[in-house]
Amino acid sequence: MPVTIVPARDAADHEACARMMAASEPWITLGRSYERCLAAVSDPSRELHVARANAGVAGFILLTMKGQLPGYITSVCVAASARGAGIGSQLVTYAEQRIHRESPNVFLCVSSFNTGALRLYERLGFEYVGTLRNFLVDGRDELLYRKSIGPWSSFVPSA
Repeated sequence: MPVTIVPARDAADHEACARMMAASEPWITLGRSYERCLAAVSDPSRELHVARANAGVAGFILLTMKGQLPGYITSVCVAASARGAGIGSQLVTYAEQRIHRESPNVFLCVSSFNTGALRLYERLGFEYVGTLRNFLVDGRDELLYRKSIGPWSSFVPSA
């Protein structure tokens, strides 16, 4: 499915992403309400990028570029009607290109029960770093993954 990935442009984008997120796994199992999803995608300290197809939002990726793990993919979500068309892969590839302008590392966490996402990230070359037991909710683990183009000591930002 051909998509165009661009920074979110307005409140309507934020609302569409929050609705998509709140109605999808892993956020359902993690107990995320629409309001919490809206707060996450509207957080000014993060970057929200949307995949547009047929004038609508087909998916999104949320990035954190500051803090202890700059280049952290906070969330990836694809609309139920657009799954299986490669949009998740396109969003992650887009994020890697964006992140590598400022950081040699791309980090993400994936819920241990989210097997489809685990397969995607491993297929895209992410390497398992460790398990964060009971990290977001009791009884559910988050798995930390990293993809790197080299150490910080030799990285030269392009931004």
